[in-house]
Amino acid sequence: MGAVKTKRMPRAVREQQMLDAAVQTFGRRGYMAASMDEIAELAGVSKPLVYLYLNSKDDLFTACIRREAQALTEAVRSGVRTDLPVDRQLWDGLLAFFTHTAENPDGWSVLHLQARIHGETFAGEVAVMREEIVAFVTQLIVVAAREAHRDPDLAEREVAGLAEALVGAAESLAAWANATPGVTARQAAATLMNFAWAGLGDLMAGRPWSPPPG
Repeated sequence: MGAVKTKRMPRAVREQQMLDAAVQTFGRRGYMAASMDEIAELAGVSKPLVYLYLNSKDDLFTACIRREAQALTEAVRSGVRTDLPVDRQLWDGLLAFFTHTAENPDGWSVLHLQARIHGETFAGEVAVMREEIVAFVTQLIVVAAREAHRDPDLAEREVAGLAEALVGAAESLAAWANATPGVTARQAAATLMNFAWAGLGDLMAGRPWSPPPG
C-alpha cells in the first residue's frame, strides 16, 4: 500500500491560524516581549513558515491590527439596524462594541494598547479604524439631532466632538470592563448609554449645559 496523503491546509486557513496565535501572544505579552518562536509554536508551524507567509514581526503585527480592526468595525456596523429609532441604533452599536471587545480581549489589547505605544505606523492603522467608527457615530447623532430640531441642515461639526467623546469613553470603558471581573458587555453598554443619552437628550431639546461666567 502506498503512503496515505494528508490533505494540505489552504494558505488562507494557515495564515489565520498564525494570526490567531499572534494576536493572543501580542495581546497578552506585548509587542516587544512576544517572540516569533512563541507565535510559531502556538500556531503549530515552523518559524520559517511564519516568515515566509508574513515576512517580519512588524508585518505580522500590522496584519493583526488590520484584521482585528476590521472585525471590530464590522461587528459594530452589523449590530445596528438602520430601520430602528436612533436611540435603539446607538444602544445596539454600543452593545455590539462591548460584546466584541469582551469576547476578543487579546484583539482589543492589540488595538487599544499595543498598537498605540509601539510606533507611528501601528498607531496610524488603529486611527483609520477609529475614524470610521467616529464617522459612524457622528451620523447617528446627526440624524437624531436633525430629527429633534427638524433642521435638515444641522452641521455635522456641531456633533462631531460629541462622537469623539463618546468613542473615547467607549474605548476606556471597554478596557476597564475587560480588566474588572463581573462586568458584562451589557452592563458596560448600559453605563455609557445612560451617561451619553441623558446629555444628548438635553442638547437635542435645546437645553445644552453652559459653563458659568468667569
